Amino acid sequence: MTWKISKSFDFCYGHRVWSQTLNSEYSLDPCLKCRHLHGHQGKIVIFLEASELKDGMVTDFKHLNWFKQFLDDVLDHKFIIDINDPLYPTLLPHIKKEDLIFFEQGYYIPNMDKLKDEPLHIKEMYEGYVIVEFVPTSENLSAWFLEIASKKMQKIGIKVASVQFEETPKSKSHVFA
Repeated sequence: MTWKISKSFDFCYGHRVWSQTLNSEYSLDPCLKCRHLHGHQGKIVIFLEASELKDGMVTDFKHLNWFKQFLDDVLDHKFIIDINDPLYPTLLPHIKKEDLIFFEQGYYIPNMDKLKDEPLHIKEMYEGYVIVEFVPTSENLSAWFLEIASKKMQKIGIKVASVQFEETPKSKSHVFA
């Protein structure tokens, strides 16, 4: 037998899909809306799997509290931007790429010490960015979340089978381990 459990998480975020292209025969118009700065109410569903139960469970759902904290502390109400986005230097002109702080989960944030002499409104703007090395599409975000969750849960012997990411209630991506 195989058991699967899942837990859902919500967060608000903004992004821009600078690489978007369309085939107007299928899209019915050439408007590249995802290239605009915009936001979503995202939902992540993490699916855990086991062939044996421990204490009658795949794992306790509380073992995913760290993921909720990651979303709340790092991504909620932030703008996720690809470091290779052509707009990056325009949106973040006061800090150099080499002055970013890297985190093991695969993202950067601006080093606020480099902005100590900037006005408050500039500091607040920079606090709102999370920088990644991929175009933040729902597919790439779901793969990123799968990688983060898999690495963390592996430490306690739990398999992350898949991650579903809902950019909107009608638009989802699902990646499998």
